[in-house]
Amino acid sequence: MHLDIATLLFAMTVCMVSMAVALPAVMGPVNEPARRAQAGVVVQGIAWALLLLSGLVDKGSITDRALSTLAMAGIAGGLALNAAAFDLWCGRAVSSRAPALIAVVLPVGYLLGFSSYAFRVGWANVLLTLQMAFVVATVWREPAVPVGKWRWLLVVSLLAQMVITLWRGVLGAFFTESYPTFLTPHPVNIAFAVIANATTVLSLMAVLLAHRDEAARELERLATLDGLTGVLNRRAWMSRASTEMAVSIRYAYPVAVLMIDLDHFKQINDSHGHDAGDRALVFIARALQAAVRPGDLVGRFGGEEFCVLMNHADHAAARGFDARVRAHLESVGERELGFSLAFSAGIAMRDAPADTLGAMLKRADATLYGAKAQGRSRTLDANGLRLQAA
Repeated sequence: MHLDIATLLFAMTVCMVSMAVALPAVMGPVNEPARRAQAGVVVQGIAWALLLLSGLVDKGSITDRALSTLAMAGIAGGLALNAAAFDLWCGRAVSSRAPALIAVVLPVGYLLGFSSYAFRVGWANVLLTLQMAFVVATVWREPAVPVGKWRWLLVVSLLAQMVITLWRGVLGAFFTESYPTFLTPHPVNIAFAVIANATTVLSLMAVLLAHRDEAARELERLATLDGLTGVLNRRAWMSRASTEMAVSIRYAYPVAVLMIDLDHFKQINDSHGHDAGDRALVFIARALQAAVRPGDLVGRFGGEEFCVLMNHADHAAARGFDARVRAHLESVGERELGFSLAFSAGIAMRDAPADTLGAMLKRADATLYGAKAQGRSRTLDANGLRLQAA
């Protein structure tokens, strides 16, 4: 079977351009990493089209220089965009600036050394290999969020492309007579085109799988977190609190449950508007999260009611938590919200090894009702003892 280098590269270019057109339609509305990945595919598709066009003009002409240099800038720029996208998909900030730096340095050096075919081939291919190595390092690092096996698919495809790209660069730089033009049907060049076609498809698969992983994580987040405040929603809080209760019973350590309700929340909405009410809910949720210890659970039960489970917590720990939240509301609440904010709360401790989460919630809710009946802005324990008052 005869493999024509021009046909192989043309097929790859058509594939990349098709990907650039199809990805936005397939992925729909996307966030930052997907936008970068889409842009990377678009830029690389255009770059390979320019590189093929450069083979149709006079060698060494201004048009040839312009098309070839823009092509190198696009190929390197696309890799830099992909490196940033995969960094973000792995749950990290864009940590490596090296791919972006190479995307700038490569076309500059390529243009300056354009008159030497050996130099520009060696320069471009070696730097592209180095750039791919940085992408591999980015994907290889332990991700900060759960990701699928797409990263190993990407690593394998990039490693294969690195080997053949470096080989191609060495061939053009030091054995130029064997590889005198971009379309020379040398076995290494043909292998490069074949592998490039394969890795183009594999990279597209990696992009789509990475996007799917992120969508799944977002769905899980939406399923477990309250959309306004960012704390656990009721279902997720109950599920995790039940697990924590089972562990506390097994290892016999104390647990406290607090039911918390904002005082006069309807008046806040009526007097200041529903936007102010939303800001109050977000503010109290952040205050609760700041006051709890690692391992404690904060959830929104609905409306203006929140629930907190405190592990390894006795009455002193519950009092300390209550005091921290109230002190925060008193010191910065009115300044940040424009109005004062207070809450009533009820607390329940696990009374016996067989005590259940449902029973504790009922006791905490009963003491919360008692706190409201006594005038609000206070926390009561299961025996009606006032732990904290405004």
